[in-house]
Amino acid sequence: MKKSVFTIFLLLLTGFALQAQSQKAFSAGEWFKFRIHYGPFNASFATLEVDETSINGTPVYHIEGKGKSTGLLHWFFKVDDTYRTYIDKQDGKPYKFIRKIDEGGYTKDLEIDFDHSDNKAYVFDKKHNENHTYTTKPNVHDMLSAFYYIRNNIKTDELSPGDEMRLNLFIDDENMDFKLKFLGREVIKTKFGKVATLKFRPYVMAGRVFKEKESLTFWVSDDANKLPIKIEANLTVGSLDADLDEYKGLKHPFKIIME
Repeated sequence: MKKSVFTIFLLLLTGFALQAQSQKAFSAGEWFKFRIHYGPFNASFATLEVDETSINGTPVYHIEGKGKSTGLLHWFFKVDDTYRTYIDKQDGKPYKFIRKIDEGGYTKDLEIDFDHSDNKAYVFDKKHNENHTYTTKPNVHDMLSAFYYIRNNIKTDELSPGDEMRLNLFIDDENMDFKLKFLGREVIKTKFGKVATLKFRPYVMAGRVFKEKESLTFWVSDDANKLPIKIEANLTVGSLDADLDEYKGLKHPFKIIME
């Protein structure tokens, strides 16, 4: 199992609408915690946190994602993953991406620097002390930067069911064309109360991780935050569910439907 539930979870976060919007969806201090279930197991918790720093004098958001296995699954398949991205505070493009994972003994320790002017990704494999250069597609993103870029660029009043969108990703050593479909609006029950959401379905590569091309469904809050609320996925082995469990530092009020 070369992709842990947390790695898959990050891939799912990239699926949102790509349209211009001026209002920022997040700011430094935002923090999420998700409870991830893999089949019958309470598989892991994942967190995402935003703070501020600079790279070569350029102000950036530093975003860190962590995932750890818990409970029974931890004894059978230990997961300890850390992901970091450094994104431009104005346009959201990533300058650097770090992936350090231990998934059941399968490890990676990668540092990727993006050159957007030349469409290159410079990958330093710390585990094997190797450097590699790859050609990327324009406006490329990593797994974390994609999620935050798209949250800032959703224009919900122009979305119609059936609309399809695309995003260019670079993951480890390959480019990925991520396509998704907007399914519509839905009010769902959460631990916080009922939440109005936007429902999406990404198209993914069947066979390697996911059972079918339309194996994923996810919901984000239909408000200014665009919080990831719920994810469902049918995998080649088992199923995955993720739910927002805790949050703090939101830039906008989280709209809960009161009965």
